[in-house]
Amino acid sequence: MMKRPPFPRLAETAAFAKGTVTAVHRVKRICTAAAAALLFIGSCSTDREAERTVFAMDTIVTVRAYGEHGSEAVNAAADRLTELEELLSVTAADSDIGRLNASGSAGVSADTVNVVSRALELCESTGGALDITIYPVLREWGFTTGEYRVPADAEIAAALGRTGYRAVSVDGSTVSVPAGYMLDLGSCAKGYASGEMLKKMSELGITSALVNIGGNVHALGSKPDGTDWTVGIADPFSPNELLGKLKISGCAVVTSGGYQRYFTDDDGNVYIHILDPATGRPADSGLASVTVIGGDGLLCDALSTALFVMGRERAEAYWRGNGGFEMILVTDGGRIAVTEKAADSFENVSGMPVEIIYE
Repeated sequence: MMKRPPFPRLAETAAFAKGTVTAVHRVKRICTAAAAALLFIGSCSTDREAERTVFAMDTIVTVRAYGEHGSEAVNAAADRLTELEELLSVTAADSDIGRLNASGSAGVSADTVNVVSRALELCESTGGALDITIYPVLREWGFTTGEYRVPADAEIAAALGRTGYRAVSVDGSTVSVPAGYMLDLGSCAKGYASGEMLKKMSELGITSALVNIGGNVHALGSKPDGTDWTVGIADPFSPNELLGKLKISGCAVVTSGGYQRYFTDDDGNVYIHILDPATGRPADSGLASVTVIGGDGLLCDALSTALFVMGRERAEAYWRGNGGFEMILVTDGGRIAVTEKAADSFENVSGMPVEIIYE
């Protein structure tokens, strides 16, 4: 059991794009370089905007593109999202993951092999703080169905016995798991999808676009006028209010926090949906939210969960040892910690004290 400050109400979107701001070049250079593979060399011939909103991956998705082929681009991006959802969904029986979980072994698409392989690398590098086999435990808590319950210790132990990312095998186009194991790519599928959507738009000549998958924000280049996008980061203690604003270009921004999905028992104990794979229980790491910024959507998505599980000390050590991303940590005690390069682009509007994390 765990006690946390009460959350006013759930907020599905942890970050959202907002208006024009002054460019801050330090983070902009880092993120654009990291996302170079997503960029199309060229410029928009017009600032015309096209936008499309769809429901996919169990959330609202908004795609926005600027340029002559904007309408074609947002439609192509939405089609790519649908394609990936049909492959990676854990709830669809005929998806790659659905077939794998039903039979224990399945021939899968190149996309699924790519996501599973990269996710397994991150499971290893995070020391198991990320584990894509945690699904049996999530089911015990009811987070997969909405039928929330506190499972008995024996039930958690039994479910944990059917987890462990090192038991997953990838051999060519075949992925296999032991009997009773189940994969869930929810910790990285949205991040992978956002990058693939931007690639699809880039192929059509778009150099300025924004994808928002339920709060996973991913930008292609800058705004049409050359200034940075501004992403609002939710206050985990008041999710309908802002913690701060972040200026980005060519970056993904992903936030994970206990406020996004949780339930409370009759004694006031709050159980969040982010589970610690080591215990099978809601992560109680001292963090209220984690925001990860970088050019790789899948990396940002996966690490936002893993770093939350780790807690501040281990998250800082991981950042110093691996690099390739920036982060904003909010502690349960109401303090903000920002890596030094992200600090150049972060505006705190919450009133909470901010500390800088140095290399």
